[in-house]
Amino acid sequence: MKDITPKLSRRSVLKGAAATVTAAGASTLGAPMIWAQNIKDVTLRQFGTGVSNLNEVGQKVKEDLGFTLEMTALDSDAVTQRAATQPDSFDIADIEYWICKKVWPTGNLQAMDVNKIKNYDKIVGIFRDGKLTPESTIAQGTAPHSVGFVDGVDGKEFVAEESGWMTLIPTIYNADTLGIRPDLIGREINTWAELLNPEFAGKASILDISSIGIMDAAMVCEAMGEIAYGDKGNMTKEEIDKTMAIFTEAKKAGQFRAFWKTFDESVNLMASGEVVIQSMWSPAITAVRSQGIPCVYQPLKEGYRSWGGGIGLSKSLTGLELDAAYEYINWYLDGWVGGFLMRQGYYSAVPETSKNHMSEDEWGFWFEGKPAEGDITNPFGKVMEKAGAVRDGGSFYDRMGAVACWNAVMDENQHMVRKWNEFIAA
Repeated sequence: MKDITPKLSRRSVLKGAAATVTAAGASTLGAPMIWAQNIKDVTLRQFGTGVSNLNEVGQKVKEDLGFTLEMTALDSDAVTQRAATQPDSFDIADIEYWICKKVWPTGNLQAMDVNKIKNYDKIVGIFRDGKLTPESTIAQGTAPHSVGFVDGVDGKEFVAEESGWMTLIPTIYNADTLGIRPDLIGREINTWAELLNPEFAGKASILDISSIGIMDAAMVCEAMGEIAYGDKGNMTKEEIDKTMAIFTEAKKAGQFRAFWKTFDESVNLMASGEVVIQSMWSPAITAVRSQGIPCVYQPLKEGYRSWGGGIGLSKSLTGLELDAAYEYINWYLDGWVGGFLMRQGYYSAVPETSKNHMSEDEWGFWFEGKPAEGDITNPFGKVMEKAGAVRDGGSFYDRMGAVACWNAVMDENQHMVRKWNEFIAA
């Protein structure tokens, strides 16, 4: 295996260079000094979902690193299409690991040398060997580590173990479940099967992103006892057909109020009360609660559907721009972004650096599952939880330890997508 000992970042070199100004040192320090002079002229184009492509991140990059990060937020399907078909339109792809499985074979991304990632050794095991703890069982689906490494700088195939070359540098991830309006439901919800309970006819919703929605659908069908999957993350054609038949029948019976692709859409559905139970993402829960509306990210007895995201670099990125991209990645894992996004309910790939950018009370609430000692605010300063509140699902290890599956791209992906689209159009 390649040596993966972390090395100094350019920031460290620059700080050292700034301390010495001598004629003798000019040639030695030429590269970092040129970097410092030219970095303000660099612009990197990043795209991804609205989950993490936030204006605040771009502004902080400008303040801390000096260059410009142009960010474009798209839905997951549009992200996949752009990464796969428009390689000259971006420098940085902020994508999910299931998307990487679709995009990597196109050759549009370049493998990244972990020697250049200073916090590589602090990245959680989920992204390195698939295990949260040494005793963990790897969940079904496209687990991040399974598409996280290739065998070299020009590697075309994913490899099962750490190789020193990553497809994506992991950034954020979460354990997803159903969001509910407890004030409008008025009773306990503890199973995925409730999404198709006729009690909620016309007031349920599921997200319309096939590789994610199919996993929610599988959790529901399995919880109902309708299907015993061999592997939810890699269904047979027969399992796909049966899953979609169950959901199509529910749709025709009027179960669903709507389908959504972005968390803004899910926020509007839940905040208005048009929907009382649905697939949801953490920032959507945050947004609803920030309006003073009760909304719960409900732990369910069957466990969570999980996802993970990371930063990929365009194959055409070279020179100063490539150096800037690596500097950005190291900055990203240094903690400020992790702390910012953890206040929305996500987890950082390097939790310990994020801790340095959160108060002890915030860390206790979001990561350790402790009761809040004071009011808990979202990243924008709005109060989301009052003192005494406990995070839905508890601690990091409680939630990520209960992951039942990951968002997935299956061997029968084309068949699955076709059946999913038929369900949406039915």
